[in-house]
Amino acid sequence: MSKKKANSSGIVYSTDPDFRQEEDAPAEETLPAKQQKLRVRLDTRQRAGKAVTLIEGFIGKKEDLEDLGKKLKTHCGTGGSVKDGEILVQGDQRDKITQWLISKGYTSTKRSG
Repeated sequence: MSKKKANSSGIVYSTDPDFRQEEDAPAEETLPAKQQKLRVRLDTRQRAGKAVTLIEGFIGKKEDLEDLGKKLKTHCGTGGSVKDGEILVQGDQRDKITQWLISKGYTSTKRSG
């Protein structure tokens, strides 16, 4: 038996005649690369001194963010993850990532850290 619930709102039945369950908000559309204002920075907080390149500021669908993260990790030849709307790439990869993003049309890339 599946443990996933089709309706996770917890509402089963309501006797209130004015009750209307809100539908899920429409998914946020992914902005084109030229409109994305990404920030690339080095982060070592709470990582036992290990350096991680952090890409933040992506606006769009979660699937597109995961796809961008996968492409960046493949380009750098390292591991990483996508968490909380941020892409984490292992190691100090700021130069590689910044150059790759600019070559793909992300003109507003800011390099900080």
